[in-house]
Amino acid sequence: MRLSRKGEYACMAMMELAERYGKGKVRVSDICESNKIPQKYLEQILLMLNRAGLVKSIRGRNGGHLLARDPSKITIAEIVRLIDGPLAPVESVSEYFYQHTPIERKKGLLRLFREIRDMVAHKLETTTLADLLR
Repeated sequence: MRLSRKGEYACMAMMELAERYGKGKVRVSDICESNKIPQKYLEQILLMLNRAGLVKSIRGRNGGHLLARDPSKITIAEIVRLIDGPLAPVESVSEYFYQHTPIERKKGLLRLFREIRDMVAHKLETTTLADLLR
C-alpha cells in the first residue's frame, strides 16, 4: 500500500469533517485553508467521497459538506481503498483487488506479503475517524 497525495488529502479532509461533526456543514474553502489543500483538487476528492456515501454535500450559497455517518462508523481503510485502491503490497495477496502476479511462484514471499497485508489491513480497518480524534 502506498498512500498518494490524493489519499493524504482525503484523509485530512475527512478528519476535518470528523472534528466538526455535529456542528453543521463545513465549507470547502475552510477545509482548504486549515489543511493547505488546493481547492480544485479537494473538490474532486469530496465528489468521490460523496459518491461513495462517506460525505454529504449541500449545494447553494450556504452549502457545505458533512460526514454521512458518525466518525466512529467510518474506517480509515474505507477512505484509503476508495482513493488509492488495495491495501495489499502486491495484487496477488489482495482480498478485494486480487490479480495474478509473478510472486505467487515463491510461496515464502507470498506468505510474507500476505502477513504484511493482514497487519496493514487490520490496523486501517479497526481505526476509525473517531479514534484519531482522541
